Amino acid sequence: MSPELISILVLAVVFVIATTRSVNMGALAFAAAFGVGELVADLDADGIFAGFPGDLFVVLVGITYLFAIARANGTTDWLVHASIRLVRGRVALIPWVMFALTGSLTAIGAISPAAVAIVAPIALSFAAQYGISPLLMGAMVVHGAQGGGFSPISIYGTIVNGIVEREKLPGNEIALFLASLIANIVIAAVVFVLFGGLKLWRQEGIAAATGSGTPATAPTTGTTTAVTTPPDTLHLTPARTATLTALASLVIAVLAFDLDAGLTAITLAVVLSAIWPDDSRKAVTQIAWSTVLLICGVLTYVGVLDEMGTITWAGEGVSDIGVPLLAALLLCYIGAIVSAFASSVGIMGALIPLAVPFLAQGEIGAVGMVAALAVSATVVDVSPFSTNGALVLAAAPDVDRERFFRQLMIYGGIVVAAVPAVVWLVLVVPGWE
Repeated sequence: MSPELISILVLAVVFVIATTRSVNMGALAFAAAFGVGELVADLDADGIFAGFPGDLFVVLVGITYLFAIARANGTTDWLVHASIRLVRGRVALIPWVMFALTGSLTAIGAISPAAVAIVAPIALSFAAQYGISPLLMGAMVVHGAQGGGFSPISIYGTIVNGIVEREKLPGNEIALFLASLIANIVIAAVVFVLFGGLKLWRQEGIAAATGSGTPATAPTTGTTTAVTTPPDTLHLTPARTATLTALASLVIAVLAFDLDAGLTAITLAVVLSAIWPDDSRKAVTQIAWSTVLLICGVLTYVGVLDEMGTITWAGEGVSDIGVPLLAALLLCYIGAIVSAFASSVGIMGALIPLAVPFLAQGEIGAVGMVAALAVSATVVDVSPFSTNGALVLAAAPDVDRERFFRQLMIYGGIVVAAVPAVVWLVLVVPGWE
């Protein structure tokens, strides 16, 4: 049995044990990385830790730390009610507002995880207060980020268009952008309908709720509910003002100055903690440590797979298939599966060159194939093992985190199973040039 096949089978065993024995999958993955790395791939400790996502570790810790402080001093409550006032009490519009907001951020140049890190904690705090499915809200945030992610001036768009140019393939920047945008809008609409979005229209007319997240007693007439909000919820205390300033500073630092979101968030959280220690004393305990362990462990194992060549081995095996359309479909699936655990940009950078040989035959349109690979490799970022999915999982307050993790994993699995086939059928089979 080849080392590459062994490493894939071990990953399957990790999933089975984590699912059936309720053991933290990250801890299992660290053990698997050690065993496979040492015994199968002949890697030393440095080689095993080469895949440890240090940047993601800092982002998860920093963002959850900062927003734990924001929840403790009532800033997230204030933001939620401000959002409600902006949409005139139409709760059903909020998921779409979050979709548009993250999409706008990525379209103008924010990297997808940075946009999700900024928006997800606010969106999920809103979901917790108004009984909206966290899966619905989290999916809307992530799909919004990916919807805008391939604009001609975005990070993803610039990278993919650069790869296309380097490989001397025909390209179409607008087609790439529209393919991702339309695909994510369609998926978001389906998610909205399936996970309770239509029921939210019944809540039109809600003006506010209590600061604790428990709706106040309210008279109801027809479909309009008038809710009385305690003044403290809407009052801007010095701590809340400073926290809002910190959140705005985070956005500016990430978008305008390209600073690291995690390091910036930790720095801002420390400053707030030093000034208002009573509000932030419990914030450190609210950092999503179990999520950090889970994500970092799994991605470290994926790094071992990359170091030992498993991902390249699978991709090259597919590219050698003599039927171009079938090879294109399998590459889309490899892009989706691997990207659910690893870097979306990295996998696109690897797979687009692998598609060059059969694209050169002229049987498959390059524009459609590149767009299909791009959508397949990014739409799956709702997976809890991807950076965006991990941020959503970590940001959700007042949820059963294990249950929410399973929901994200099942939803991510459905996306992985369905979307590559659909985009292949729509973008590749017709031969878009």
